[in-house]
Amino acid sequence: MTQTSINELFDNPISFPDPEAQERFSKLIGLDDKISNLSKILGLLINKDGLKRWAEKYYSNVDDIMSIVLSRPSLVVLAGDVGSGKSELAETIGDFVARQEKIDITLFPLSLSSRGQGRVGEMTQLISAAFKHTITEAEKLKHSNKVTGGIILLIDEADALAQSRESSQMHHEDKAGVNAFIRGIDRITHAKLPVAVIMCTNRVNALDPAIRRRAAEVLTFERPDDNKRKDVITSLFSPFEFNDEDIMKLVEATGPTKERKFGFTFSDIVQRLTPAIILDAYPTKKIEPTRALEIAKSFVPTKPFLEDSL
Repeated sequence: MTQTSINELFDNPISFPDPEAQERFSKLIGLDDKISNLSKILGLLINKDGLKRWAEKYYSNVDDIMSIVLSRPSLVVLAGDVGSGKSELAETIGDFVARQEKIDITLFPLSLSSRGQGRVGEMTQLISAAFKHTITEAEKLKHSNKVTGGIILLIDEADALAQSRESSQMHHEDKAGVNAFIRGIDRITHAKLPVAVIMCTNRVNALDPAIRRRAAEVLTFERPDDNKRKDVITSLFSPFEFNDEDIMKLVEATGPTKERKFGFTFSDIVQRLTPAIILDAYPTKKIEPTRALEIAKSFVPTKPFLEDSL
């Protein structure tokens, strides 16, 4: 495959370990449970030897049970509200897993342009080509005695490419594209290649049922509760000399209220509210907690994404 065609299929492939990804990953707050689960799942999908070594160390005669775990499909779905951190985690978790498993990992982020220009057969051809390239590269990393590397195929906004074929409005070409996805996932799984496919979606119910059934795990990302918002706000504002009372007032202001039943997302707090508070004080004064609270109360958080009923 030529470099030009690779660029058509993937948006900026990344090789892990990567210092920039490591820094981005380190800034993820409030996702410890998701990080733990996802890193273990990806570690097993990409480097199956890790589980085998663990089983040999602690148990005997558990090969049959281990084979069940190791034969799970090579797909993980990250589902949840907008701004919940799933895409940022998906884009950077490879660095953590690469360091954890002590192997090199390459991230192939599937480009949304792979939907093509609407010409008959184009989307199916592009999706098939993306899986073919992924499989070809993964086969180079699998040897009889060990795995020398791994690949993560990332499909963001997956519902745009793999929506349910049960929809009466779905075009034949879109259905063929979903079939190409299913064939690709099955090929990776059956060949036991060091590949993990990550799908991110705001509309998990819009994914084709056959794809959802193939997921080794569906991790649901929700808006941060009081404790998680406190963790995020503390990490962001304690350096500005905010005390516990100041922090808790911001926690309350960024949660659900009488006027709205939903609180701030992670990205609302990190990417919108925090810069607004800093820029309000810059360049002539310090950040005042009372003014920060006023700004927080004036903000309208991102509305929850409501799934269409199927």
